[in-house]
Amino acid sequence: MTLRVEIDRERCMGSGNCTYWAPKVFDLGEDMVAIVIGDPDPHRARAELAAEHCPTNAITLREG
Repeated sequence: MTLRVEIDRERCMGSGNCTYWAPKVFDLGEDMVAIVIGDPDPHRARAELAAEHCPTNAITLREG
């Protein structure tokens, strides 16, 4: 199954934890809010760590 990433832009505080845990999946946009920059499937374990370590729980991963 394909892994889908959802970012709650209201909750994201731009800590950059996601870019640390999964730099090939996440980056911070110009507004310092997380964005998805790559396919999470090949980096599933790292994307899961990023979601797990998000301080505001702004990242949701869904199979779909």
